[in-house]
Amino acid sequence: MSYLALKHLHLTCAVLTALSFIARGLLLASRPQALHARFWRVAPHVNDTVLLAAGVGMAVVGGFNPLTTPWLATKLVLLLAYIGLGTLALKRGKTPQQRAIAFVLALAALAAIVHVALSKQGWWG
Repeated sequence: MSYLALKHLHLTCAVLTALSFIARGLLLASRPQALHARFWRVAPHVNDTVLLAAGVGMAVVGGFNPLTTPWLATKLVLLLAYIGLGTLALKRGKTPQQRAIAFVLALAALAAIVHVALSKQGWWG
């Protein structure tokens, strides 16, 4: 698959990931039982798997190495933060306040990932 095709796939999945996360956060606050539907238990994971695979494909095809490409390393660190905060926001948070704070911080991590992807500026190097 060409780099451009992988990039379009990655961008599409990234938008779907953000929309899915926001939708799940809103559902958790308003109708938590709706999150038990099969769609919400499966679709985000399938999309995130495709997103990650497209990202890895872009790195391989484009010759990017996170050990030598600071912006890619930054994106990976932010991805880990997003995953941890997202898990806290949607599953592991013990109080509504804790979940809300984690939700906002996860959105901030997503925004930072987008910023790094567009600017190609990492935190170091």
